[in-house]
Amino acid sequence: MSDRKMKILVINPGSTSTKVSLFLDEEVCFEKDIFHDAPLLLSFPHVNDQLNFRCTVILDTLKEEHVDPATIDAFVGRGGSACTQPGGLTRIDRRLYEDTVAAVGGSEHPAKLGVMIAWTFAQRFNKPAFTLDPTNVDEYGDLARLTGIKGIFRVSHSHVLNQKAVAKFHAKKSGVRYEDMNYIVAHIDGGITVSAHDHGRMVDGNMGADGEGAFTPTRIGSIPVLQLLDYLETHSIEEVRLKCARSGGFVEYFGTSNSDKIHEMVDAGDKKAVLVWNTMIYQISKMIGEMSAVLCGNVDAILLTGGLMRFDDIRAGIEKHCGFIAPIFVYPGELEQSALALPALAALRGELEPRTYTGENVWNGFPGVEL
Repeated sequence: MSDRKMKILVINPGSTSTKVSLFLDEEVCFEKDIFHDAPLLLSFPHVNDQLNFRCTVILDTLKEEHVDPATIDAFVGRGGSACTQPGGLTRIDRRLYEDTVAAVGGSEHPAKLGVMIAWTFAQRFNKPAFTLDPTNVDEYGDLARLTGIKGIFRVSHSHVLNQKAVAKFHAKKSGVRYEDMNYIVAHIDGGITVSAHDHGRMVDGNMGADGEGAFTPTRIGSIPVLQLLDYLETHSIEEVRLKCARSGGFVEYFGTSNSDKIHEMVDAGDKKAVLVWNTMIYQISKMIGEMSAVLCGNVDAILLTGGLMRFDDIRAGIEKHCGFIAPIFVYPGELEQSALALPALAALRGELEPRTYTGENVWNGFPGVEL
């Protein structure tokens, strides 16, 4: 193993931002969180069309920080949209890149851009690229999958990376093992996902970017199906697809995904803003209640994380509705950057063997059951 310190660039695209961090071994050299308002991102017809824009944002950031991208040893990107995968570190290769671009997993989450950007830079600068715990890590139990329509199954599309990082951090802080505990973890930001973690496995949760769960700054959340069918009589399927992940929620009501602006309206007593904001909190609380049922009420802690947890009224609202379930702990922001960087560093040091993407889904049906 070389004694030379490794430079690792961490690329974390979200529905309202691009987070970029440069690590020198375990040390953070810089970290930037660049906000993109929804109208800007909606100027790109498809998520894939944001690739050059986000690459330029990152290269401009490196230039501002006086970092030559050719000196970086590895590029690590948040991932999603390919076939469902097991958790852990995965090397990004052409198959994973192409399946991510094609969204063969069925979800057009902006996290996919992390794999696309990391692969683009890796090819340009002849360095390795990795991803970790993408949005499509699948550890669901069988009862979480079936729907009332034959051939339509629920799959895992969630903020796996941050949820698992926060759960492991909380367990370590509490002096216990993540694998021995039951947690409900809610990632609350531009997208909102709530998952049940049963002894180290994320066994159920909402498909946030697919129109399930609470509405968010950019997403519509769950909609009554018959009302949605009526809506489709005067709106195109593409319009609805866009609203599912990019132009619903706050964007639909206020024309912006900027939660700071919306919360200023809430603080000023704007009745519309208060109603929309508190409804979002109410819907998140309902999701937490659902996950407590998944865990049969055996919940050791409820963990709230994500960018919107900078607003204390969200915590207070969830405590009001869900405080009876289990103790509530808040971890504002996210732990994704270090969670991405450190396994990649271990791989560069030869201490960890990354997985190879197989191009096959983790789950392929119910054994012995013909549907």
